[in-house]
Amino acid sequence: MRPTKYTKELCQKLIELMYEGMSIEEVCYELKICKQTFYNWCDKYPEFLDSKKKGEDFSKGWWLKQGRVNLENKDFSATLFYMNMKNRFGWADKREDKVQHSGSIEQKTVDLNALESNDLEKLLEIKKKLGE
Repeated sequence: MRPTKYTKELCQKLIELMYEGMSIEEVCYELKICKQTFYNWCDKYPEFLDSKKKGEDFSKGWWLKQGRVNLENKDFSATLFYMNMKNRFGWADKREDKVQHSGSIEQKTVDLNALESNDLEKLLEIKKKLGE
């Protein structure tokens, strides 16, 4: 079995780094470990996984604060901030998915002379509800 660099002190280091807004990739760079090692530690050490979760919240908070405190800063790039948040935290533009239909619509013809008066009233109510 290979020796590991993992120590419990890394949990606090992880939180401190992400409190500065760092991503997991940046944390791995600072700790000089690969991303797979990072995730192996998350699987193997529950305290490290807990620190990762806290760190992710802190990192997102750091970035949100940057946007908030720089709202009136003319040198702040809102576009760059927005793109960063989309890529880093999965922000997305509002999407209204269009429903796609398959199949066909069958039109039927109704003989209005053959309808009872209450049937005709029902059809008129339906037409009114449909806005036609």
